[in-house]
Parts: sequence; C-alpha cells; structure tokens
Amino acid sequence: MSDFRMVPEYRGRVRACVFDWAGTVVDSGVFAPVLTFQKLFEAEGVPVTDKEVRGPMGVHKRIHIQTMLEMDSVILRWKEKKGRLPTKDDAERIYQKSLAATLDVLPNNSHVITGVADTIKQLRTKYGIKIGSSTGYTSEIMAKLKPLAASEGYAPDCYVTSDEVPVARPSPSMIYLNMIRLDVWSPKAVVKVDDTTGGIKAGRYAGCWTVGIARTGNYVAMSEAELAKADPKLLAARMEVARQKLYEAGAHFVIDTVNDLPGVVDEINGRIREANFF
Repeated sequence: MSDFRMVPEYRGRVRACVFDWAGTVVDSGVFAPVLTFQKLFEAEGVPVTDKEVRGPMGVHKRIHIQTMLEMDSVILRWKEKKGRLPTKDDAERIYQKSLAATLDVLPNNSHVITGVADTIKQLRTKYGIKIGSSTGYTSEIMAKLKPLAASEGYAPDCYVTSDEVPVARPSPSMIYLNMIRLDVWSPKAVVKVDDTTGGIKAGRYAGCWTVGIARTGNYVAMSEAELAKADPKLLAARMEVARQKLYEAGAHFVIDTVNDLPGVVDEINGRIREANFF
C-alpha cells in the first residue's frame, strides 16, 4: 500500500475514511440487523417491533439486546409471556444465538448500495484516501459479509469488528484500531461515516470529522426499491428526522448517501488547509 505521508500533495488533507456497514455502504434501510433481532425475540415468544429494534442501533449487539430488554413495552410483553422480568442471563442467551440468526439473513440483505463502489474508487484514486471499516458485526459475521461486498466492488483496506475491541460504539476504539492498521496518525485526517448516532458519537470521541448518512440509513429505514417509490412527503419527513438525530449526535455534516461524500471531503480539505492542522 502506498505511503501517502511521503507525497507532498497528500499532506494537510483527509487521509482515511472509516465507514460503517449496514445503512452506510450496504443494506439500505438496515434490514439485516432488524430481521435478526426480530427473529431472536420471536423465538422467545416475545415479538418486537421495527421501531423497538432500531432504537439502540449502532451499539454492540450484546448491549443492543440488553437495551431492548429494558424497554417498558418489551418488559411488559416478556412478563405476559414468561411470568417474570427479563434478566441479564436472558440477554446473554439471546446474544449467543445472534451469530447464527445473522448469518441466516445476511445473504439477502447485504447488497452494496448503488454507486458506493464507484465513489470509494474515486476517494482512493482522486483523493488518495485509505478506506477503513467499523461495524457492530463480529468477526465471524464479517468473514461472510466481506466476500459478498467484494463481489459487488466494495473492499476496504482495513476491517475492524466489535469483538476486536474492549468496548464498541459509541467508544472510539474501532476508529483508533483502524488508524493503527491504516498508519494514519492524526484523527483530524480521518472522516467517520455512519448512519447511526452511536457511530457519529464514536467519531466525535475519537476527534475525527463525522459525516452522517440519512437517506439509506437506519432512521429512514427503506430499501432502495422502497426509496424509489416512496411518497415524497413521507420520505422528506423521515429524512428530516434522520438529519436531526445525526446532527444532534454531533455530525459535522449530514448527506443523503455515501455518493455525496466527495464534495464533503473537498470542504473538509479546505478547512484543514485553513486551520493548518498538520
């Protein structure tokens, strides 16, 4: 891999982008995790809604399950079904089943979002940017997801999964590990791109630039086919909610899709040069 630090035109600019997976580069609408959790809770006899699943999206899957089991609505249905309150042991049992459940739904819900592969190529060739990845998925899940994405033209230079760090999002640990593996020293040269508040917060804690993805992400919750035929007023309302959530989490920029990222990189590069960060 080229060492862009040694090339003058690559100084004082973005050197790496760290991308989330579902809702950011693959799986528009973030359906694989939603279907996984619904399948797991259905097996417990306690069905959960799309909204309940999407609420904690972006954190480690174990914490995600624990958070759902603390929701009043889920507690009520759990108690009705089982005659008792959910426990930490219940959360851990469900989490241990999550790998198999995710692998079942992954192949049909992991298509690379239209245009992303070409945009990543542009970031590499035009801007000299290294491509990192961080995800709430585990290394076992990523082992299956990587070739699926690669077959559609998306192959990051670095992969970091939630089980490789002590604490996943909103901790910045996965971003730091990306920086180590990509040999990028300054967080001011890194852009974190994510469709969830947890991912944006991780980027801010790391000291990076943060870019939220609204249209294809968790808070709009539509596949590309659904987006194409969505009622414009409904879509605009969902987009506004998504933008607001991401900005409130600390996003420096919010864009519709990853395909809008090159323009943001131009803006960030200008700010870096103005401030003479490095």
